Amino acid sequence: MTLVDDSPTTTVPGVTGMTAAAAAGLTAAVPERVRTLVGYARVSTADQSAGLQVDALTAAGAQRVFVETASGATATRPELTKVLDYLRDGDVLVVWRLDRLGRSLRDLIEQVNALEERGIGFRSLTEAIDTTTPGGRLVFHVFGALSEFERELIVERTRAGLAAARARGRHGGRPKVMTPERVAAARRLRDEDGLTLDQVAATIGVSRATVVRALRASSTAPAEAGEQ
Repeated sequence: MTLVDDSPTTTVPGVTGMTAAAAAGLTAAVPERVRTLVGYARVSTADQSAGLQVDALTAAGAQRVFVETASGATATRPELTKVLDYLRDGDVLVVWRLDRLGRSLRDLIEQVNALEERGIGFRSLTEAIDTTTPGGRLVFHVFGALSEFERELIVERTRAGLAAARARGRHGGRPKVMTPERVAAARRLRDEDGLTLDQVAATIGVSRATVVRALRASSTAPAEAGEQ
C-alpha cells in the first residue's frame, strides 16, 4: 500500500516540495536579528572622565561603548570611525548628548543622515531624541532646516562684513587678498561653524590654497593642505 502525504506544500527559497508545517518549523528556527544599541562617549582631554557618559549609555541598554578622547573641533576621531564601522543595519547609535557626536549642528545633521541611509538609528539621552520614532525623525528634519538657514545667515553676514571693511578704504600698494577681517572670518567659519575649506573659500571669495596659507600663518595649529 502506498501512503500519500496530502499536506499542503509551500515554497521556500532554495527548497521545493516542503509541507507548510515543515516550512513553519524552519522559519521558527531562524531567529530574528536583535537590534543592538551601541554607545559613543567623548571627552576633550585625557584628564576628563567619561565615566558619567559610559554609565548613562550602559543604563540605556548600550551593549558596547566606544570612548573617545578628542576635542569637539577635531575632525579626526579614531573611535568614532571604529563605531561607525561596527554599526550594522538595524542598530542604534546612542550618545549622552548631541554635542558628543557632531562638531557643529551641520556636522551633526550630516552624521545622522549618513546613519539613516545605512538603516541605523540615533538616540541622544539628554535631549531625548530618537530617530527610530516618527517624533524623533521630525525633530531632526527641523534641525536640518535650521542648519541650512543658519549657514545662509553666516554667509550673508560674512559677505556684508567684508564689504563694509572694503568700504572703509584701502591703503596704498597692492592690497592683500586675505585681509585681517577675511582671516578672522575664515577662522570662524572653519572652527566654529564647521565648514570645509572649500566652503570657506567659496564664502569668502578666494581660492582654497589662499585660505590654507592664511590659516597656517595665523594659527599655531595650522590647517593642513590635505584637510577637507
